[in-house]
Amino acid sequence: MTIKRREFLQLSAATIGLTAIGVRTARAANRPDVLRIGIAAKGPRTSDPNQTTQGSDNWATEQIYEQLVRPEDGDFATSPSKYVPTLATEWSTSSDARTWTFKLRQGVQFHKGYGEMTSDDVVFSYKRAIKDGTNTTILSNIADVVAKGPYEVEITLKSPDVNLLGTSIFSNNTSIVSRKAYDAIGEKKFATDAVGTGPYELVRFDSQWGEALKRHEAYWGPKAKIPNVECVFIADTTARTLALLSGDVDMIEAVRAPGWVDSMLQRDPTLKFDMTAPGSFNTLHINLNRKPFDNLKVRQAVMYAIDRHAVADALKPMGGFMAGLQPDFFPAGFKTEELPPELQYNYDPKKAKALLAEAGFPNGFDFDSNCSQREDYASTMLIVQEQLRAVGLRMNLKIGDHTAYHADNRSDKNTLAMHSSSYPPIPTQLYFQQLSSKSEVKADGSGGGNYSHYGTTIPGIDALLDKALQATDYETYIDSCKQIELQVLRDLPLIGLSTLSFTVARNARVDLGYPVKSGYARWRFHRATKTA
Repeated sequence: MTIKRREFLQLSAATIGLTAIGVRTARAANRPDVLRIGIAAKGPRTSDPNQTTQGSDNWATEQIYEQLVRPEDGDFATSPSKYVPTLATEWSTSSDARTWTFKLRQGVQFHKGYGEMTSDDVVFSYKRAIKDGTNTTILSNIADVVAKGPYEVEITLKSPDVNLLGTSIFSNNTSIVSRKAYDAIGEKKFATDAVGTGPYELVRFDSQWGEALKRHEAYWGPKAKIPNVECVFIADTTARTLALLSGDVDMIEAVRAPGWVDSMLQRDPTLKFDMTAPGSFNTLHINLNRKPFDNLKVRQAVMYAIDRHAVADALKPMGGFMAGLQPDFFPAGFKTEELPPELQYNYDPKKAKALLAEAGFPNGFDFDSNCSQREDYASTMLIVQEQLRAVGLRMNLKIGDHTAYHADNRSDKNTLAMHSSSYPPIPTQLYFQQLSSKSEVKADGSGGGNYSHYGTTIPGIDALLDKALQATDYETYIDSCKQIELQVLRDLPLIGLSTLSFTVARNARVDLGYPVKSGYARWRFHRATKTA
């Protein structure tokens, strides 16, 4: 399937067009004791924080579970000093950043009467995550987790990690669950009936409808202000939009496509929009094994041909610009003017054409590339397609199913592969997943997310990444990461296209109790209030 950008935007507008068809009669807005969110997926897969692979499941797990530490609500911790005590009240690390000790909060109660949290539950939760969680690559650096009495835990690492709080401690997988509940409920049922310590506990899991939560009355901190939360799954964009405008839900996951926010405000100017910054990192992998993209001049032509400011502006107010692979307010991020002139890559189609001529393609060339039909992917890549065409790079964009697109990328079937993923302010996570030779994509699907073959087809950043990961002080870590940013701009295996905020549209009757500034695509509701 090949469509043009104008046709896609017309389809997007039609998708979010409003009609009165199919609106349910229940009105969340009439019940101040219920906060209901409409989630953009067909249904929940699991309530076990160790097994969440679908981002939409995290809206419920964020309310049910807690970690030893976390950032302030509505934000990322941009340095280790900005994490706040949660289930741990204090922590310390050895000078070599290999041994971390956490003192636990006493008196924390699990849901459903499963008793007090102790170090036994923490050790159990970590070892379960290390063994079979969805983040085993990063957690594999943990050598051991041991209890030092009922309220103290020691974590030892194989290699230093000055960012352990962000890489491993504040993670869904290392949310603390009740060992007693796991043993009583059983592994299979635990997937939809897990027990945590958070401000809300699970009371209903329905794979078609969603999840219902109620206030945890024995919560260790201030109790949730709204007694009930419902995570209702509404995959259809039109139905989800209608549900918000009609008052059937209080908030919805937004459609991250050009013009959507303006369209919604035209229909209801009182709506509020919560946006994380940066949100998703939209990157573009250049497959170095596909000729002529093995030629650096061709890759430089691609970089000069793409107006990255225009890409970000088209997605406003959700879109943001990156001079490299990190936003400038994240560690290792650069402002354009801070980069060497030859690495700034200001939009210059004339220079792009000249580079193509030098590479032996004065008339440009044609090539195929795949893209997901999901709104944020398709809208971005259709803009890129137009910009590349203007300099003679004629991309035949094949737009298809989102799941199939990712499967094809994992099987090395793409030329310019867009990837969208959220990252905390820990730059080595992106570098490891998308640039390390250890993550190189394989034709049989067994590899990782390095779709460019960087570090194998041409030398990469593995040595610099190892230096960053072995750092025992934060300054050395950040310096190594900045060197990686510069090296990637020199080699151009990967381009930072834009950031794209995770966005929720919210009825003005709901006040979250804090501003959403940054963070993952989920936030807690325990401080929220609601007027009828």
